Amino acid sequence: MAETSESKPSQPQYWRTPLDLDRIKIPHGEVTIITDRCKGCEFCVEYCPRGVLQMSRSFNRKGYHYPEVVKGGSCVDCNLCSMICPEFAIFAEASEPQTVTEAQAREEEGGGTPDGSQPARRQARPRRNPEEKTNEPRSVQ
Repeated sequence: MAETSESKPSQPQYWRTPLDLDRIKIPHGEVTIITDRCKGCEFCVEYCPRGVLQMSRSFNRKGYHYPEVVKGGSCVDCNLCSMICPEFAIFAEASEPQTVTEAQAREEEGGGTPDGSQPARRQARPRRNPEEKTNEPRSVQ
């Protein structure tokens, strides 16, 4: 599946619209990388839960590839990158948290999309009558 060149900040997906939607604050952070300290271990890239980082093609003064921010708006200031970096070459600073608007939540649900498409739903299995006897062994799932 090809990704689009435009990357909008990702919002949480709700299976229903919360009643306190106007009070929900999503934390955001800004990632700072000290390129000359990095030794290219790629721990920060591998363990970032939001996929904010990727390794650059450029080299630092030590001759290592260093990470670069590709989806800055997706950072949720979890500080996992700074905790896992053995060289203390990366850290995230908290920025102003943003509130989710009802339109964004509706768009994430798929119910209010401009093209009118609905999210795929899982089909319910028919319920088995417990009093009904069958000779088939029950499968464990």
